[in-house]
Amino acid sequence: MGYTYAIGRFLISHLGRFVYRPHVEGTHSVPGDGPVIFASNHLSFLDSIAIPVAAPRPVHFLAKASYFEGKGVSGWFSREFFTAIGAIPVQRGAGQAALDALGQQQRLLEEGKAVALYPEGTRSLDGRLYKGRTGVAFLALETGAKVVPVGLIGTDKAMPVGAKMPSRKERVTVRFGEPLDLSHHGPASSGRARRLATDDIMAAIHALSEQELANAYNESPAHGIDRIKQVLPHERR
Repeated sequence: MGYTYAIGRFLISHLGRFVYRPHVEGTHSVPGDGPVIFASNHLSFLDSIAIPVAAPRPVHFLAKASYFEGKGVSGWFSREFFTAIGAIPVQRGAGQAALDALGQQQRLLEEGKAVALYPEGTRSLDGRLYKGRTGVAFLALETGAKVVPVGLIGTDKAMPVGAKMPSRKERVTVRFGEPLDLSHHGPASSGRARRLATDDIMAAIHALSEQELANAYNESPAHGIDRIKQVLPHERR
């Protein structure tokens, strides 16, 4: 990512904070170095911008490869923008694509970087918090990364589905919780360990986001890490 990411993150973070005035809590809880997974609720496209803008350290996340493949001026702008906010292109889908997505995130964590993931898999369209998939827990247990729960509030109002730009009338809140060490649950190969670790992550997110619990999986079409059940078929429900 190099200079594009370093310069872009600096500009976008400061511009985003100045223009949209997000209310940010708990940045002191975020480890300054080492592998970290920001595990967040997911309400809006804006979430993947709000977290990098608010986080006190660089954050990477997976984004559709199509954002990086456009032609002309619009394609260049899209590619530069998503690179600047820490996005890494990934082909969506099952099978090999899911393994590639999992591998990309694991490599980032093994390099001591921070990644942002949504355990619910896809956006909640009704505002409720859905059950978490176990992919985030797998990565945490496999790499030893700390998990920082994140509660996003108001992103769905600031940029609802279909909106092209965030509204300045709605103020977004980003809450970072205390890091979770999930290693006591057991190895990543254990379905029970992944399920218990995931439940701990979702409980921490719920305490921060204060959403109503759906007590069900969000069954909208999944992608990327959301296909973890096909990579790890014995996911405990």
